[in-house]
Amino acid sequence: MSRSPIGPFKEFDDYDALGLADLVRRREVSSRELLETSIARIEALDGVLNAVVIRCFEKALALAETAPPAGPFAGVPYLAKDLHTSWAGIPSTNSISSVAGTVSQSDSLITQRTKNAGFILLGKTNTPEWGWSLTTESPMHGPARNPWAFDRTPGGSSGGAAVAVAAGYLPLADAGDGAGSTRVPAAINGLVGLKPSRGRISPGPEAADFWFGGGQSSCVSKTVRDTAAMLDALQGGYPGEPYYIRERPSFLDSTAPSNRRLRIGFSLNNPRGDANSIVVDEAVCDAARLCGALGHEVEPFDFDYDFESLWRAYTGMIRVQTAAQFDDHARARGVPNKPSDMSATIWTTIEHGRATSAIQHSRDIEAMRRHSRHIATLTSRYDVVLLPVLPQGTRPLGYYDMSKDIDAYDASAMGEDTVYMMPFNVSGQPALSLPLGMDRSGLPLGVQLVAPPAGEAALIELAASLERARPWYDRRAPFHAANGVGGRF
Repeated sequence: MSRSPIGPFKEFDDYDALGLADLVRRREVSSRELLETSIARIEALDGVLNAVVIRCFEKALALAETAPPAGPFAGVPYLAKDLHTSWAGIPSTNSISSVAGTVSQSDSLITQRTKNAGFILLGKTNTPEWGWSLTTESPMHGPARNPWAFDRTPGGSSGGAAVAVAAGYLPLADAGDGAGSTRVPAAINGLVGLKPSRGRISPGPEAADFWFGGGQSSCVSKTVRDTAAMLDALQGGYPGEPYYIRERPSFLDSTAPSNRRLRIGFSLNNPRGDANSIVVDEAVCDAARLCGALGHEVEPFDFDYDFESLWRAYTGMIRVQTAAQFDDHARARGVPNKPSDMSATIWTTIEHGRATSAIQHSRDIEAMRRHSRHIATLTSRYDVVLLPVLPQGTRPLGYYDMSKDIDAYDASAMGEDTVYMMPFNVSGQPALSLPLGMDRSGLPLGVQLVAPPAGEAALIELAASLERARPWYDRRAPFHAANGVGGRF
């Protein structure tokens, strides 16, 4: 069995997305060669990993022949997440069987900006049903497989994207985060995963708001600079939107070395009262020590909020919005939603949402905003805070059981594991997972960096310095394209 790299461009793994674009710009490699390399890797490995569920390879190759290189990522292959964003002419399923066959008629603003950045779409990645899971195991598409360990979850809801990057299909892929759905897959797969500030990137034109600013798009990538450059490409919204950040700085500039001394807080306190895994706490403490060694002022603080109250309000709001979205889809299709179309978790989400009164919904929004103020104030005395991503590390495949009623599901798996992430979807603060740790069995552990609202520059500045001090780029999953079709399993 060959163990040589798969695809025509043998040095593919030596470059991040900006590096590949630079090669195309200097004509040292063609966009077609990059696309053919990614396609060869998908075709060789995805029968096992199941990360890519919609393919448009021929369209991509044709575009590479006709489109002149432009943008910071010109000619680089790209995979979109099969959830919510629209790509004209490309199917969209949200991993729900009743939605299958839907073809987007226009581009989302995020899609337009991704194209303007120079990426060329190869297809869409696997997601859980409607995105409400920290794994990627839908009945429609089947589970995506973690390239670090097949018996562990790949993360979700951007699980297919993270698997694709971690397995070497390409260096960056589309991701989105409503309660950890970018940060979790990044942490599990040894990648960089950013949830931007509320208002940094518009959900338009299809929507003016999504989960009251809780859901944010970005990417998973191998390097901090790719994530920063992607944020540069995607940032900005429409005047008059409910959350609108006017300033558009260069976040790529923030990756440059800096002598600025940051004030950094770290906490191991679990607001649910659960005991974290020892290796998770060790990873946070190790990151805090590294920040101190880099010259920053570092101190512990007590990260605490009323988890039950906030979780009840946030999930209550999500249930109402989910019910409305499914009703909109049913009207557009002319076919009613049925329990047989989806898991018990999603069906009961819709039922609960329909049964929620307008008065209760108003109370939930008010509660969210009060909690938002508390969380942002709690962390405001620091430039950056360090926290765990997942309190127990990577769960076994099948742990997030969507055959449960939504109340049981949210009270167990989802609630326990999003305790450190969900509060920043509510507060609108930017949060970033960095692959700074490993557990005893050699699986990646992410450490979360959080800044004040609109504070991505400080996050990226610190993240880039940590990447220089403790580089992770050459750390690869066992089932990686660079190891050939069989990986190292």
